[in-house]
Amino acid sequence: MCDYAQARQYVYMTSSSRPSRTTRRIFLGGLLLTGACATGTASAVGRGSGRPGGPRLHPMPDPQRYRLRPEAGMTPARTGASTTVSYTLDSAEGRQIALTFDDGPDPVHTPRILEILRRYRVPATFCVLGENAAAYPELVYAIAEGGHRIANHSWSHPLLTKVSTREARRQLTRTSEVISDTVGSGPALSRAPYGEWNEETLAISAGLGMSPLGWSVDTCDWEQPGVGKIVSTVMDNVVPGSIVLSHDGGSVNAQTTDALSTYLPELLDTGWTFVLPPVTDAAGDSTRIRPAVT
Repeated sequence: MCDYAQARQYVYMTSSSRPSRTTRRIFLGGLLLTGACATGTASAVGRGSGRPGGPRLHPMPDPQRYRLRPEAGMTPARTGASTTVSYTLDSAEGRQIALTFDDGPDPVHTPRILEILRRYRVPATFCVLGENAAAYPELVYAIAEGGHRIANHSWSHPLLTKVSTREARRQLTRTSEVISDTVGSGPALSRAPYGEWNEETLAISAGLGMSPLGWSVDTCDWEQPGVGKIVSTVMDNVVPGSIVLSHDGGSVNAQTTDALSTYLPELLDTGWTFVLPPVTDAAGDSTRIRPAVT
């Protein structure tokens, strides 16, 4: 169980495959109940990562070519975006849940997670940091090319409600621009760092054509509690319509991917199906896209 009873600092080292660097994040206490890591709402908190270094993994594709691929997971930004945060899949049918991954892309963990999702033909939503998306655009493209959805998670993971309105707008705008420049269309979903929104930041998000996305089950993988704990958190807490929060960036390590490769087939074997969170179109209608994950 995550302890958010009081504000604290969390220091972690990034992957050894990158230049050594320590990044510090402040975790803010909120009105959280016991077990909040398993079932989070707007007061649930997350974490971010610093800008990674290193070379690109492969040459950048032409974003114009991507516009010709309607089967992929990205959708154009929507002018009728909602300002109501979605914590569950309210319109989910049967045993449907959604997987989300924050703070990437990461050159080590994002490809591993994409391979696991490909193996089981499961779509997911990746809430990317703009600074990481700018450093690894080929991974942003790989996420979309795999049929997954990309959401805006700000540029550098500040608490948007504590920065100026101008800075909050810059954080979200720059990230949307990087995503659009990479895959040819902007994100339709946004997730605030730490899950914290206010009226101003919700309005900025909607003005950029995005609807806010929360979560209902927090794996707390950033705490590195052990593979078994992450697996049990998911298996014991998912219900129809759950949105599960994990990480492919920040302090994540192999525990996240090992846990994913364990609970994913178990959930599939017990009748759970995986969908992408719905987005709101310009007319205000909610749609869910089930991309072909190959």
